[in-house]
Amino acid sequence: MPCDFSYAQTQRERAPRHSLQAYRAAQMRVTDAGYTATKISVSGGERIIGGRPAGCPSSFCGCGAALRVFGHHVPELNLAANWLRFPRTSPAPGMVAARRGHVFVLEQPLGGDMWMAYDANSGGHATRMHARSLRGYTIVNPRG
Repeated sequence: MPCDFSYAQTQRERAPRHSLQAYRAAQMRVTDAGYTATKISVSGGERIIGGRPAGCPSSFCGCGAALRVFGHHVPELNLAANWLRFPRTSPAPGMVAARRGHVFVLEQPLGGDMWMAYDANSGGHATRMHARSLRGYTIVNPRG
């Protein structure tokens, strides 16, 4: 189930491409709020670190990722598909895995295509730090 239901969006609801230009040059700040990837055991499963952040819509993966990457709300990025407008890159900490319907922030490589991820709206309206595969996702650089 996609977190933002982007497949149902109408054309008039899409943000213009040029509106993200201001955020591409922004400094990336990754805050951990007391939860760092090094404290999380992959074999121990996942860690729920919160719910829907204040001010985010009910489908909040894009909003949560923007808060993690930029430190504030970026309304155009509430729609997961809008993250695909950033330049493509290789997986690295602080980069974002995006596809139509879901987005998450890469925190730490675990080997192969598995990464510890900051994953807002990862199911049950929870925000988790957990292992995620990059299969099916495009890696983008929100600072590029």
